[in-house]
Amino acid sequence: MTSTVKRFGAQTRFSSIVVHGNTVYLAGQVSQLVDGDITAQSEDVFAKIDAMLAEAGCSRDSLLSAQIWLRDMSDYDGMNAAWDRWLEGRAKPVRVCVEAPMAKPHYLIEVLAVAALDG
Repeated sequence: MTSTVKRFGAQTRFSSIVVHGNTVYLAGQVSQLVDGDITAQSEDVFAKIDAMLAEAGCSRDSLLSAQIWLRDMSDYDGMNAAWDRWLEGRAKPVRVCVEAPMAKPHYLIEVLAVAALDG
């Protein structure tokens, strides 16, 4: 069985979305909100993930896993509050959350997600 790989949003170094078989892989998402606190940045990132999943043909209901990096673990509770609202009433994916330096000083959060295609 040959599986087709589809790539969306190809850039110089990576694709924004890769679909292989029935699995959707998203590139890590960050917020461009320079003045946003962890709640605002988390909500912005989760909205980006929603849009990317829709582009690939699925939704947050199909999330399999999420990897979350925070610039500072003191933002853990604020991120979790936004996360809980975003996934309220939905099945929860497997998840990891760690502290890590970010590529730009205003980035407070980065999220990488994997989902299954609906249907």
